[in-house]
Amino acid sequence: MPGTLFIVATPIGNLKDITFRAIEILKSVDLIACEDTRHTRRLLDHYGVNTPTTSYFEHNKMKKGQYLVRLLKEGRQVALVSDSGTPGISDPGYNIINLAIKDDIPVTTIPGPCAFVSALVASGLPTDSFVFHGFLSNKKAKRRRQLEHLNAEKRTIILYESPHRVAKALADVLDILGDRKIVIVRELTKMFEEIVRSNVSGAIEHFIKHPPRGEFIFLIRGK
Repeated sequence: MPGTLFIVATPIGNLKDITFRAIEILKSVDLIACEDTRHTRRLLDHYGVNTPTTSYFEHNKMKKGQYLVRLLKEGRQVALVSDSGTPGISDPGYNIINLAIKDDIPVTTIPGPCAFVSALVASGLPTDSFVFHGFLSNKKAKRRRQLEHLNAEKRTIILYESPHRVAKALADVLDILGDRKIVIVRELTKMFEEIVRSNVSGAIEHFIKHPPRGEFIFLIRGK
């Protein structure tokens, strides 16, 4: 019998935001596959988890994915974690999950934190219908095409963005989507958590005065 691939959600900031079941699974599996073993080790040490880890990230996902599938076929139990939140959301976890499914390996999820869901419920924007796009392209032409595709979207739009691209992304949002209501969330559950509720032009002014730091989530009102 093959082993099971456990998709384990981990904290997005505050280490207390993890379920009892997640800790139990991380202690019981044979191996934990993680984006950054050093980052995950801090969490594991905090909860006394001694399970071996192996790296699984964007640049080794094909080779390491095949390795993990072989272990699973041999009956080993493997947990998949990301640096924060739920694996498979805008990270390479999607690939190993699909490899396991194609080989009839059981896949189950241990639910927990997800950054964009937490941001959405705190935003005050409509939550009954939304579209999650993930990261915009770092190339201007492609980023603008992506925003043009979203321009007619009536649902709340959710985007991830890195700090060094916040200003450029907001400028393109203003130019293509207009001066809509936007909520920008950063460092959720951490000491410097910040939620900026404004229109796009106001958000641009805010981040001129306060240089962006941390990982960002944009939530934009639909058309």
